[in-house]
Amino acid sequence: MKIILLISFVFLFSCTSQKEENILSESTSKGEIPNTAYIMVLGVAQDAGYPQMNCKKNCCRAAWKNSNLQKNTSCLAICDPTTNDQWIIDATPNIKEQLQLLKSKTGTEKINGVLLTHAHIGHYTGLMHLGKEVMGTNNTPVFAMPRMKTFLEENGPWNQLVELKNISLQELKSDSTINLNENIKVTPFLVPHRDEFSETVGYKIMINNKSLIFIPDIDKWERWATNINELIQKVDYAFLDATFYKNGELRRDMSEIPHPFVQESMELFSTLTKTDKKKVHFIHFNHTNPLLIEGSSAKNEVLKNGFNLAKEGQIIVF
Repeated sequence: MKIILLISFVFLFSCTSQKEENILSESTSKGEIPNTAYIMVLGVAQDAGYPQMNCKKNCCRAAWKNSNLQKNTSCLAICDPTTNDQWIIDATPNIKEQLQLLKSKTGTEKINGVLLTHAHIGHYTGLMHLGKEVMGTNNTPVFAMPRMKTFLEENGPWNQLVELKNISLQELKSDSTINLNENIKVTPFLVPHRDEFSETVGYKIMINNKSLIFIPDIDKWERWATNINELIQKVDYAFLDATFYKNGELRRDMSEIPHPFVQESMELFSTLTKTDKKKVHFIHFNHTNPLLIEGSSAKNEVLKNGFNLAKEGQIIVF
């Protein structure tokens, strides 16, 4: 499937915040935007962002006082400067800020579509900004798995976006590759998660014979039929669920909201080579996760073990 429909977004703000400036990965030089297709990180936090609403605990207190510490909800952009094409994976509650960040880096206002992972609030509710109350877009392609597509078609206010042709739903099939353009291929794959309203997928993005997997949400690695260590070895980058750092992080039964604890993931990945460990970029941090805190012992431990932490504005060049 080749996407040729280009949708222009009118951004509401023209000024960028301090935290948006000069946050690039090691694969870029002197803050320059690559001249080949790449991935940009537009958010790293769990669905509710950081700090989380009404949180008065130590984990959020500093972020309430200092906006530079605040983080947007987990989201990636896929960019191709050779064609001026851009897509985003997930429409988060922070979509306004994230599209402004994208524009500030690329200088391009149009976006070619949205690829959704699942129907939890941090991953699709930003679609509301495409409706008539805000941008009133025209047939913006929204790529979704069958249950996710049906959920949007049959429930308000999302079905209004469909009826008014603000969005054009494009059905995906698990393990079936689509061509976003001549340079970029994307493959969704099912992962086990709390699928109350839709199935849940991760994405494999292929550019220049290299690949990146993005799995912001999964229950536990052992519940997945795929061997995550073997998958990491086969790809070039792996952006993986790091919602919670360890068990006991919340004052509730955490088995009710299963995610791979980062401590568990590091133990599972401990047999990987240094090269393969470096591929791992943890992402999707809950507000309680100490990996959000600069200089924390948890953050130092992750880096010492040879893994990476995703950063907003980070660029991955293929």
